[in-house]
Amino acid sequence: MYQFDISAGSKADLYRDLLSALDALTADEPDAVANMANASALIWQYLPDLNWAGFYRLIGDELVLGPFQGKAACIRIALGKGVCGTAAATRTTQLVEDVHAFPGHIACDAASRSELVVPIVRDGVLVGVLDLDSPEPARFDAEDAAGCEALATLLATRTL
Repeated sequence: MYQFDISAGSKADLYRDLLSALDALTADEPDAVANMANASALIWQYLPDLNWAGFYRLIGDELVLGPFQGKAACIRIALGKGVCGTAAATRTTQLVEDVHAFPGHIACDAASRSELVVPIVRDGVLVGVLDLDSPEPARFDAEDAAGCEALATLLATRTL
């Protein structure tokens, strides 16, 4: 079993430690689902004020629910629909301070107020998205986006 020292320092320190922990957890495992499962558990345990942390995988031409922590979620999301589908279609991180103001937001959990979705791209091909929801408005900022983009970049190298 792994032991991680997740610091109580700055947000940058927290994401540096999360990245190091995720690197250690996934270093010898090529299976995408196993690595996404451990990543969602790690994120859920160490990032505060979340009500959902997980993944949607690109299967065919839609996003399909992958490993996650939180309440039951929407199973399939069309590309371009909602925050996750927009991140997948544009391959750009979506940082949404108020999900109720996002056109076409898909409300899997009515308690969600803000959302951060990061595309996972390997060799120019979309693999899926990392999705974080919070019941707090404006929970996520540029530091969260950068930290989660680093996590997604690492995971992209560890998905088959």
